[in-house]
Amino acid sequence: MDESEITRRLRQFGFSEKEIDTYFTILAHGEAKAATIAENAGVSKRYVYSISETLEERGFVEVNDHIVPTTIRANPPEEVIARLTEELQAMQPGLESRFNRTTQPTQQFEVVKSRVTVLKRIQQLLSRATEEVTLSVPVSLLPKIEDELRATVDRGVLVLLLVTREDLEDGQIDQFDDIASAVRVWEELAPVLLTIDRQQGIVAPNEMLMRANTGKQAIVVAQQQLVPVFVGSFLGNYWPMADEVCVTESASLPHRYDGFRQAVLHAELHRRAGQPLVAQIQARSTDSNDDYHDITGPIVEIRQSLTQPATNSFPVENALVVETDDGLVSVGGPGAFIEEYEAGEITLVAGEK
Repeated sequence: MDESEITRRLRQFGFSEKEIDTYFTILAHGEAKAATIAENAGVSKRYVYSISETLEERGFVEVNDHIVPTTIRANPPEEVIARLTEELQAMQPGLESRFNRTTQPTQQFEVVKSRVTVLKRIQQLLSRATEEVTLSVPVSLLPKIEDELRATVDRGVLVLLLVTREDLEDGQIDQFDDIASAVRVWEELAPVLLTIDRQQGIVAPNEMLMRANTGKQAIVVAQQQLVPVFVGSFLGNYWPMADEVCVTESASLPHRYDGFRQAVLHAELHRRAGQPLVAQIQARSTDSNDDYHDITGPIVEIRQSLTQPATNSFPVENALVVETDDGLVSVGGPGAFIEEYEAGEITLVAGEK
């Protein structure tokens, strides 16, 4: 670290330029008389005595006034740093007790012009996902984000991955097993499209990430009314056109899900394995703003497009039909309006065969 950088950091601790010059002079001598320091620092002897008292209080120097003439000795830098660190750490509890942990408002729209920034935003969004991810991306970009994808799956997040296969080789399909809940490949070059938790997303032209300096731009979105439209476009326009190459194994039962589509996917996997299921759902009517209440009963029908073959009647439909004491009811995910109920938390339990 050069002298200008040290000077800048000392200013952050409240030192003036004159104080810094005087302290540097003391450091250079190790120990010296006030007159010597004053002459070399270009300040008065009176000023040296004054600043030395301040430096001593901060632990930077030691003033030896028990001898004549008085000398000023620089304390070893490691001792100075240790004392500063201790003082900063001592402040932490008091500062934290006064800190108002307000959430900064998220920027709703961001225009990104750099390929590097787009990749960085994709990595950041994946690291924030807690419930579900939809992502279409060229296979050539997977090595740059596969660690983040793998970590997202490990957190229990539903990851629907659409890989465009402009240069996909047969052997590469094996690499998809642990980076997504379900993976499909498509011959065409779909736009790069990522959404997380129906809250945030990014859209970019495919060529922007395939080639440098295209002049194209991407948009990062954090708009709760708009992001579900991107999810609908992904599930309705691109996902059905692609071929499924792998899907996760069904989770052990019982299992609780915060994400409805995650629950639907695993319900379908259990159904295919011949396992009857009972659903315990916190749900509310789609016709009102009533509080959530419990709905429990066997699952008699699953309408989904998350894994092939699809069993839904239109592309974005993902729903469960549950037999309750009051009859059959249909349950959809957040924002459902066709189904009778909108689900919150859901638990799948093994039923009797």
